[in-house]
Amino acid sequence: MALVEVVKFKGDNSEFVWKFPSNDLKLGAQLIVNTSQCAFFVKNGKVLDAFNEGRYTLKSANIPLLNKLINLPFGGDSPFSAEVWFVNLITKLDNKWGTVKPINLEDPLYNVIVPVRAFGQFGIKIIDAKKFLITIVGTAHVFAANEIIDYFRAKILSSVTTLISRKIILDKISLLQLGVFQDDLGKFCQAEINKEFTEYGVEATAFNFMSINIPADDPSFIKLKEAKELAMKVKTIGKDIYQMDRSFNVMEKAAENEGNAGSLLNAGLGLGAGIGLGNLIGNQFGQVGSTLNVNSNKSQLVPPLIRYYFVINEIQSQGYLLSDLPLLITEGLLKKETLTWREGLTDWVEAGVIEEIKLLFGSTPPPIPKRQ
Repeated sequence: MALVEVVKFKGDNSEFVWKFPSNDLKLGAQLIVNTSQCAFFVKNGKVLDAFNEGRYTLKSANIPLLNKLINLPFGGDSPFSAEVWFVNLITKLDNKWGTVKPINLEDPLYNVIVPVRAFGQFGIKIIDAKKFLITIVGTAHVFAANEIIDYFRAKILSSVTTLISRKIILDKISLLQLGVFQDDLGKFCQAEINKEFTEYGVEATAFNFMSINIPADDPSFIKLKEAKELAMKVKTIGKDIYQMDRSFNVMEKAAENEGNAGSLLNAGLGLGAGIGLGNLIGNQFGQVGSTLNVNSNKSQLVPPLIRYYFVINEIQSQGYLLSDLPLLITEGLLKKETLTWREGLTDWVEAGVIEEIKLLFGSTPPPIPKRQ
């Protein structure tokens, strides 16, 4: 069998690795390593001597690790057997990744679990050719470029769920805001993924999220949006006022069922005490009770939902619920001195002296001043 005179790369430049087809080499042969390549001698599965770009004449002096293993004679053109592997130090970009099925994530702000789909791209760059050859070719037995990309894509998908969860918890990001934080999320995931990828002599580059979405018709997504709206309402009008408004809603729903005034009032008082509103709610329900005309001939008693009436621009307004009032205050229509009436009052009084309305003036920002 003829011995090889010249050893050089003859493969496809798009491949990460390429093995020279013949193992029958000799001292004195020429080894040519192109730009952005490395060449390695491999014997018995061990990666030995390495060569960067350049032209080399093979001799025992420049392949010391191989020489130690097979004990080559000095001088001459002695034959020897070894594998020669070339590694292309290339970066392959625009590789797609995406969740095979939705991943279930819990929103750190509203504690609702929703299904999330994520898609993106990543690049692969070889940063340590010897480590890459040992771990990917020698251990995983992966050679073709598409197989290598698939290998690292699988590792990305196995990590991305945990990484997204960790990021949104650390930064308290609602799942409803993921689209805004796609760039930050991509940088975070790339840094964390590379902690593992460096063990293979590669790094992920240009890792990004092209899309993070939640199915709009998914019940859990609807529940998440409702949770956000509720949180915003509580933040706007205050927790105590929101709970008071909720108790009125409970009374209204209870009125739709058969019962008696005593049981309805007891239910209302129990609810008020349970949410910590104390005497204020007790007084509200007491006033509701005073307006009930108990008729023994009727099987249903309907306690009215309290509505507030105001004198605005010398005209009596429509009836408003308590939850409507913060907006009136913000718009400057309702002030502490605005004449107000509700059931239980014998005459019009200033809004600022009614306890439940008085609380609103401290929790609602004043009207925006007009510029001169």
